[in-house]
Amino acid sequence: MKAVDWIDGTVRFIDQTLLPLEERYVETDDIRVVADAIRALRIRGAPAIGVAAAFGIVLGLREPPRPGETSLASRFDRAATLLASTRPTAVNLFHVLDRMRATWMAASGDDDRELLERMEREARSIQTEDVEACRLIGEYGSALLGEGTTVLTHCNAGALATAGEGTALSVVTTAHRQGKIRRVYVDETRPLLQGSRLTSWELLRAGIEVVVITDSTAASVLREGQVQAVIVGADRIAANGDTANKVGTYPLAVMARRHGVPFYVAAPFSTFDAGTQTGKDIPIEERDPAEVTHFGGIRVAPQGVRVYAPAFDVTPHDLITAIVTDRGVLRPPYQDLIARIHGLE
Repeated sequence: MKAVDWIDGTVRFIDQTLLPLEERYVETDDIRVVADAIRALRIRGAPAIGVAAAFGIVLGLREPPRPGETSLASRFDRAATLLASTRPTAVNLFHVLDRMRATWMAASGDDDRELLERMEREARSIQTEDVEACRLIGEYGSALLGEGTTVLTHCNAGALATAGEGTALSVVTTAHRQGKIRRVYVDETRPLLQGSRLTSWELLRAGIEVVVITDSTAASVLREGQVQAVIVGADRIAANGDTANKVGTYPLAVMARRHGVPFYVAAPFSTFDAGTQTGKDIPIEERDPAEVTHFGGIRVAPQGVRVYAPAFDVTPHDLITAIVTDRGVLRPPYQDLIARIHGLE
């Protein structure tokens, strides 16, 4: 199962809004369909968004020119602007757009056919690199877990969120193959239920024992000693290690600290943003109030009530036991380590 793929000049993705009831794949050669899918969470997860954006750029370049367009350059700018407008928090999206732009600039002397081929190769490379990053995260992260470990996770950081086996869930599935995982508790992750809909679906497919809990039950299973590790993904990690992830992650980190349970963040290094100094500088996307006021299309809050619906929250770095990356496991203090690794690029 691949969340996003490139097949014969089209982007193929699974519509995650229909899971777990229906496994439907969409194939398109239209960049607007890809952009709308990212915006509407049919494609979601920071690494998967980045891969989809890379292929989206290629689709945008292949479009017929609009009236007045005389070169591919205007099509590139139009495609990049459209994709950049979809999700503000997931930094992988912007890293990928910068990388595709750098490839574009390097190929500026090529003819149009060669340039398009080069852009497609770069998009494929981004996909391949994410698959490898997921594998490495799984290897590094599984070494942190002992036999008989029960994990608690939040939202979805699995194959549906990446090009590979996932970030947080790659740690889990790799450890499961090593015989270390007893079971996984999955927060339902209100309001869109990415945990109960998506993560439980992935874990069941992998043959791993999974228990879905409400978000408010997490404190109880931590207090009762049922969990030995909390593992989550990330959408953006600031230069000091502060981490933006699905809303509800921050209180989970607070509860893990209160009960002495290690709290791990798993993310590829492409999720780090050296230009964002702290979590206070991370832009937090706000979602449609209807996602809170309605449940399954039925209104559950009174008409006219005000809603605050951030999609993400920020976990301070001092609550994070370790950050598992494709470059290895980072432990606090994070700022110097993150700067050092960025300096080696």
